[in-house]
Amino acid sequence: MADALVEMRGVNKWYGELHALKEINLDIAEREVVVVIGPSGSGKSTLIRTINRLESIQEGEILIDGERLPEEGKGLAKLRADVGMVFQSFNLFAHKTILENVTLGPVKVKKMGKSDAEEKARGLLERVGVAHQADKYPAELSGGQQQRVAIARALAMEPKVMLFDEPTSALDPEMINEVLQVMLDLAEGGTTMVVVTHEMGFARSAADRMVFMDEGEIVEENDPESFYKGAKTERARDFLSKIITH
Repeated sequence: MADALVEMRGVNKWYGELHALKEINLDIAEREVVVVIGPSGSGKSTLIRTINRLESIQEGEILIDGERLPEEGKGLAKLRADVGMVFQSFNLFAHKTILENVTLGPVKVKKMGKSDAEEKARGLLERVGVAHQADKYPAELSGGQQQRVAIARALAMEPKVMLFDEPTSALDPEMINEVLQVMLDLAEGGTTMVVVTHEMGFARSAADRMVFMDEGEIVEENDPESFYKGAKTERARDFLSKIITH
């Protein structure tokens, strides 16, 4: 793909004997929303975590905006700043206020002035609907609010691509939609996103492309409607029959 923002070429990863990622080839275009689905243990989270080297790979290469991901050092820190990550657990700093959590990266990594960082942070907190919580601490917020702060914190670094690793799976059902709505707004606003999720409604409405994984392989990929209506492989059809109740 000529204008691919993320390129994965022949990526293999092992955990000891377990071949966790098998010959992964995946291109993600700028402004594209790719949703990765599959059964537990299929390699979805491992795949997403290799994109910013939270997991190392043994074979292949990963490029972000044409630059190869370095193994370590300053080059890796710089590239990591281009890749925003939102985890299952919110990973906020408990002893810092919401505003401090969001300004930390721009001040420390991007050397932004404190007042500029705060102005930007307040704008992002407004965007995700928690501006009024800026001076509180994470423990004072609901899980859904904390996850929205985590999204604002990732956006504060102005990443080229946003990765979401099952961002709603730790949330109570009533909080899931408030987080998915923020993600939908990002998708509609043209943010490049790779999302591992079980939320099929979100996948259907936000994804440009579905990637189905099983046993460390990309088994098939297609646009949502084609995938839901006519999954090509037995493995994908079996998975869909288990998660979609007619």
